[in-house]
Amino acid sequence: MTDAELQAARTQKWRLNGQGVRTGEEARVFLEDVGFCLMYPMRPALLVPTFIGAWVGADDKLPTRQHAYNDPRAKEATELMVRALRDKSAYEAPLVDENDAFLLAPSVFPYFYSLVGERNPKQAPVSGPKSPYSPLACDAFEIIRRRGPISKTKLIEALGGSVSNAGLDRALNELWAKLRITRVSYTVEEGSVWDELSRWAPEIVRQGVGISVPEALSALVSKYLDCVVAVDEVDVENFLTSFVARTRVKEAIHALLSARELSFVYVGSKSLLQVTPPKQVYVPKPRPERVG
Repeated sequence: MTDAELQAARTQKWRLNGQGVRTGEEARVFLEDVGFCLMYPMRPALLVPTFIGAWVGADDKLPTRQHAYNDPRAKEATELMVRALRDKSAYEAPLVDENDAFLLAPSVFPYFYSLVGERNPKQAPVSGPKSPYSPLACDAFEIIRRRGPISKTKLIEALGGSVSNAGLDRALNELWAKLRITRVSYTVEEGSVWDELSRWAPEIVRQGVGISVPEALSALVSKYLDCVVAVDEVDVENFLTSFVARTRVKEAIHALLSARELSFVYVGSKSLLQVTPPKQVYVPKPRPERVG
């Protein structure tokens, strides 16, 4: 494989070939194909497709999240993304920047949940010295559990007027980081709408709880390599260490190599990881019959 062939394969898979994603069905198919994507490109760049890129159909001059407010392409792409969340053809999770949506296909999300989600989602979060949840996060969760789906505006009203926007954002991010809640919609008037994830998608959560960490990590390593076609091992680690320890990623890669589910391919002078292509069955050509 040459560098040009690798880039061409990514361009095709990431829908940067001029054929932009426009409908809900196209968005669903795109996400299932790549597995996951960011909403906007990040700086420094993370080797993963973007939803805005798939919507535009190109990766030239794409807006980052900070500059999306005055880009009409971002507005239309966001409307399609929100539609995908409402239809449950996409799930959202925090990755590196909680303000830049990280979208996952329904078939991939349970593996992500297995790594970062709560193993006992029926138990309400409690605050404490060793808890990742603040008292405000616990109060917000109880209101979301009782009244969700609920907008951020109505959540502030239910919590009382003394709660600041910044304080509530921190509390929601604490809950979101452990996938206790999920953003299920958005309106310009009231902002993000939140619901308890185990109520919004009970089957997805049930699957995630039942998947072991090694199984989940192996699945995500394989899906990432399928998404980027071929990549250096360090890039796999850099992507996955956003939510799991680097040593565990290395162990998963080496286990998959030992099982021959991953292999190396030369791209120019570099040796890159890839999902091992299926073996092609050799079919001998029939010998021509002799003419007597």
